[in-house]
Amino acid sequence: MPKRHPLDVVIIGAGVVGAACAYYARRAGLSVAVVDRGSVAGGTTGAGEGNLLVSDKEAGPELDLALLSAGLWRDLAALLPRGIEYEPKGGLVVASDETTLKALRGFADGQRATGVEAVEVGPGELAELEPHLTPGLAGGFHYPQDAQVQPAQAAARLLAASGAEVYLGEEVTDLLLERGTVRGVRTPRRELLAPAVVNAAGTWGGHVAGLAGATLPVLPRRGFVLVTEPLPRIVRHKVYAADYVADVASGSASLQSSAVVEGTPAGPVLIGATRERVGFDRTLSTEALRRLATQAAALFPVLSDVRILRTYHGFRPYLPDHLPAIGPDPRVPGLLHACGHEGAGIGLAPATGLLITSALTGTEPALDPTPFRPNRFDEPPAGAGDGPGCRPGRKT
Repeated sequence: MPKRHPLDVVIIGAGVVGAACAYYARRAGLSVAVVDRGSVAGGTTGAGEGNLLVSDKEAGPELDLALLSAGLWRDLAALLPRGIEYEPKGGLVVASDETTLKALRGFADGQRATGVEAVEVGPGELAELEPHLTPGLAGGFHYPQDAQVQPAQAAARLLAASGAEVYLGEEVTDLLLERGTVRGVRTPRRELLAPAVVNAAGTWGGHVAGLAGATLPVLPRRGFVLVTEPLPRIVRHKVYAADYVADVASGSASLQSSAVVEGTPAGPVLIGATRERVGFDRTLSTEALRRLATQAAALFPVLSDVRILRTYHGFRPYLPDHLPAIGPDPRVPGLLHACGHEGAGIGLAPATGLLITSALTGTEPALDPTPFRPNRFDEPPAGAGDGPGCRPGRKT
């Protein structure tokens, strides 16, 4: 007979987003269980670099979420026991020519209007920020609010600090439904009963939604990271070329790469990031690794002769409009979603947890959750109707 546990909420997924949901829900006084078929941070979180970025997001709802999270991460860094390796290193986005620099300038102007600190840096000042950066660049922008955490450690600390019940190595095989309303989850070992279930399953978020009869078009987007031998701190910030912003916003399924280079407190330099939609194919892509190494050496020639000790890869949970799904699913009462953050889940986790907790407790959210509504992909496109050229049964 499966064991039954009355709870306020069950969270599916022990990555950083699920851990943040558990942390804020417990702080609100809710009884919480977290269940995962693997380990803490065993999926996308454990394969991330720990980016907490505002620099790569244009003005809009995702940037609002990132700014809220940036402040929450600062608070968490001071509160969590034993630390999360929070490093407010700042970001540096560089331009190779005047045309690109002009585009960055317009991008930064829009960001500043929402509260982002973006400081233009001339060619002569780049070397002061990054002495080993390649010469001849047109300039760039410094983003002091960009930061980094150790992602697996951050998830583990959040989860431990939450005090939630945690069930690892248990796959959710069913969502328990009663007249179309969620009442809990079932694993091979137990039933966890609760009036609310949060889908924080990352790249498997679409599968979990399907267990409740809902659709959520989450797809895996593969990415590789290179790790160098330990080095002196030759890279001080999180540094990337302007084309990284375009890659983040692209919906292309083909291989895209734009080097993001950063040092770590332990010494190794991390080099990301590639993006491609190839399902859950874990095959090592020598082309992706070659591109990353070449682009990193172009930014920092000093890395040309440095040894790569290892590489790792993971799958970002991609949604077609590049915004996460956060909040209650109106199609299935009791089901909430907190997934689809793509490569920004670590950075956006605290704000996501806060929005989910507001929905669970019926309190005023810290920002408007409407852009993240989970059922938005079922809605007709803006302007769709029965006008000329758009009649029922006719393909347009």
